[in-house]
Amino acid sequence: MEGRPLTAAPLDPVAAAGEDAPQIDDTVEPGKRLIRLPAEKGLSLGDRLANHITRLTWRTPLHALRLKGRFPLKLLGVPADPVPGDMRAGTAIRAGHFLHRGLKLSLAELDFASLNVAPTFADYLHSFAWLRDLSASATRAEGAPIAEAVVRQWLAAHGEAVSEPAWKADNSGWRILFWAAHAPLILSSSDLIYRSAVLNHLARAARHLDRVADKTRPGTGQLVAWIGIVAASLLMPGGEPRQVFGEAGLRKVIETSFYADGGNIARSPQAQLDAVMALAMLAQVYEMRRMELPPFLQEVLARAVPALLGLVHADGGMGSWQGSGATRAQEIEAIVAASGIRTRPLKQARDWGYQRLVANKVVLLADAAPPPISRVTEAGCASTLAFELSDGDERIVVNCGGAALTGATIPAELARGLRTTAAHSTLILADSNSTAILPSGVLGRGVTEVELDRRETPQGSRLEMSHDGYARRHGLIHRRLLILSPNGRELRGEDLLLPAPRSRRKGQKHFALRFHLGRNISASLTADKLGALLRIAGGPLWQFRTSEGALEIEESLWVDGEGRPHPTEQLVVTASAPAGGASIGWIFKHIG
Repeated sequence: MEGRPLTAAPLDPVAAAGEDAPQIDDTVEPGKRLIRLPAEKGLSLGDRLANHITRLTWRTPLHALRLKGRFPLKLLGVPADPVPGDMRAGTAIRAGHFLHRGLKLSLAELDFASLNVAPTFADYLHSFAWLRDLSASATRAEGAPIAEAVVRQWLAAHGEAVSEPAWKADNSGWRILFWAAHAPLILSSSDLIYRSAVLNHLARAARHLDRVADKTRPGTGQLVAWIGIVAASLLMPGGEPRQVFGEAGLRKVIETSFYADGGNIARSPQAQLDAVMALAMLAQVYEMRRMELPPFLQEVLARAVPALLGLVHADGGMGSWQGSGATRAQEIEAIVAASGIRTRPLKQARDWGYQRLVANKVVLLADAAPPPISRVTEAGCASTLAFELSDGDERIVVNCGGAALTGATIPAELARGLRTTAAHSTLILADSNSTAILPSGVLGRGVTEVELDRRETPQGSRLEMSHDGYARRHGLIHRRLLILSPNGRELRGEDLLLPAPRSRRKGQKHFALRFHLGRNISASLTADKLGALLRIAGGPLWQFRTSEGALEIEESLWVDGEGRPHPTEQLVVTASAPAGGASIGWIFKHIG
């Protein structure tokens, strides 16, 4: 699945977007395609040691000397923050505590010198993303004293001492963006020493990123680091040399962070959302300077937004893939609006690996690619060939999701379980993951190739996929066929286990088909235990039937966009496959 260079291509307009909307190539490419896992070009032992030593030098006088230099007397302007904040979180800050993904921290107990919170909460605090939330719920007069007090405390703990996570590359990049966009909240003081400290830190953070951005893990974090460099060059006087350097680095990292279809290399919807948001905030910095956004940035936004929308259900919320939760429709709409790109969802992400089938109000999303390489993700999931199904505002079949949203309600052990194949709506052979999740947390051996064949027929949209994740260990290939009827009232499926080439394995293999159900669905078995009624209060009525195996209803859970798990149910079809393979047909049907 090697990404091709980004190239311009026409985009189809959305009816509501107007005649001048950009266009994407959202046509379906029929026929077979082989998608391979990219070569794992991980860091060598020497590279890892060098990067570790580099981080150790951050605390040395040498690195401190590198960060010295002229500091600005003022900012050249204040860019707008194009994304509205969370009013609830902002009101909580005014009431005296931070809220983040189920976690709560009193401002009175905030101690940046020994911050003892979950990593994602720490990033929320160190990046100063909370300034957006405070701004949404307070006037400048109301919010400035609170913001200034927290900035003073942060500078006292980390203004001079460079360490992680406070000075982590992506946190530093986000901090430059948020401090600039919300400068009225943090620079209202008449205290010249404090104002100088704030401006001096922006200059020091930019010099820090100049040196560490290219040593950061590939992906959205590295993208944000380079965005911070470019933003700093436009915010402070004398930034022309840094602008040239930053734009060259940003162009290069975009080429390695996105596939040709606009999807990010971590295959994560949340990473895609963050990337679009950071690029939209950078666009506002150019706007503030009355400078035209470079064409390569316009192009990546035009690619990334339709890819992002390709993983949105009919209710506007995000599907649960590669550690992401079901982000709310309002948040997605706000970030897409901030991008300035008006377009329709991408139906077929040929490189990113997601397929989108639509019929009336029914949307089916499928993972038709190997997992991402371990170097670019910490929450990669063994989800190959899983699918999600929604009918209007209701999720019918889902993945559990949320492995990357650790917090008060998702401990590390649960997060690990959410990465497994069993946490996704697909086939599990011999209670093993299609791609191994090693004790260290990185993805190991498993799926290396996915065969894909998608066609539009009079009988509906037909998607046939197979992967080799079980071939080496169990001698079987998993093939899945999905057919969505033209009116969206039927989804027919068949799961096959076929002997792998040159395999000599014998004996039966136990397997299970898992279909995790949406949080509003109540399931009940039919008398013959080959079917189930799926009831939704005030919503559509669906039925499930299987041709073979034993059907049971078991407990499950589903993680929302805030990282909160909700108890749900799952349909589990169990059977055994002899050495020659097996086949099970099934159907989800709208019956009322």
